[in-house]
Amino acid sequence: MDTVHQVSSDVAFTTSVKAIQERKGSRRSYSRMEDRGGWATTITPELKDYIEKQISIFLATVNAKGQPYIQHRGGPPGFLRVIDETTIGFVDFVGNRQFISQGNLVENDKAHLFLIDYGSRSRVKIWGTAKVIEGDEKLIKRLMPEGYAARPEQVMLFHVSAWDANCPQHIPLRFEADEVLKAIETRDARIRELEADVAALKSAATNHG
Repeated sequence: MDTVHQVSSDVAFTTSVKAIQERKGSRRSYSRMEDRGGWATTITPELKDYIEKQISIFLATVNAKGQPYIQHRGGPPGFLRVIDETTIGFVDFVGNRQFISQGNLVENDKAHLFLIDYGSRSRVKIWGTAKVIEGDEKLIKRLMPEGYAARPEQVMLFHVSAWDANCPQHIPLRFEADEVLKAIETRDARIRELEADVAALKSAATNHG
């Protein structure tokens, strides 16, 4: 039987969690947050933009015995798609075919998405439920990243219950190789332009000397 949540953040702040917060001195601030209704429960335009920029995500599930499992999923920007204000979907590409996450969801549909962007040193935690859709070619076609060389297996749909954004503390600043390469190419192109300008100025000065 599911626990009845009074506010959205109760999805994470259980009685035992709140007791520890009380003992360690953070309960008062979180209580004020709860008085305002807890965490957001719908996907804002800003969150949609953040979600659809991701190229690497982590999906957590748990089986009937309480054993957790974290699975990495990745793809080009836009592989993680916001379908509506409470639903996120993505194509589950063919992998090692262990199907641990799918099996866990058969036993327990509770799931969690963890998104982290090292370039902006930001992270978003999303609680909800998830299910796997098999054999829906129309949905696969809708969510499949265009031109991406991966074989689709099925679709994962994630229904958002609550989400929260964390502070950047302890997140290392890292950039994707493609981003660094583009920055280097832009810099080098600018250097070539400046070198050409300098050469032209020297040539003009010589001709007028």
